[in-house]
Amino acid sequence: MDQLTIYKDNFCISTQKEKLDIDAIHEFLSTKAYWCLNIPRNKVETAIKNSLCFGVYLEDKQIGFARIISDYSTIAYLGDVYVLEEYRGRGLSKWLMEVIMSYPTLQELRRWILLTGDAHELYRKFGWTEIADTTKWMEIHNRNVYCK
Repeated sequence: MDQLTIYKDNFCISTQKEKLDIDAIHEFLSTKAYWCLNIPRNKVETAIKNSLCFGVYLEDKQIGFARIISDYSTIAYLGDVYVLEEYRGRGLSKWLMEVIMSYPTLQELRRWILLTGDAHELYRKFGWTEIADTTKWMEIHNRNVYCK
């Protein structure tokens, strides 16, 4: 899979896993991300290892993140998307989505999926909609898996 590094002003988005600050990602996900509070570090490491990751950086400081789980042929799941609060309002989330949605190995997929509680307007700008027929979707959701 091709690696990508792209710059805009003092910011950078990269798919190079060696650039990722696992401590910073874990800190955000385990303490600020409503979808995975208390997630153990080893779970974050495993998720990163098995995903296509996009790091957002101000110079060398990690300030955002997103990851894709995909078969690169039919489907992709977008998850763990964030930009640190102090860097929001600068168009970084929009730029991150532009980079993700145009990534070469993620083109011509039949379906993209994500779960969001608060960023619907961002994703709508990129063609995302609510599930048309929720009767076809099922899940097992262990909401308290990290609360032990």
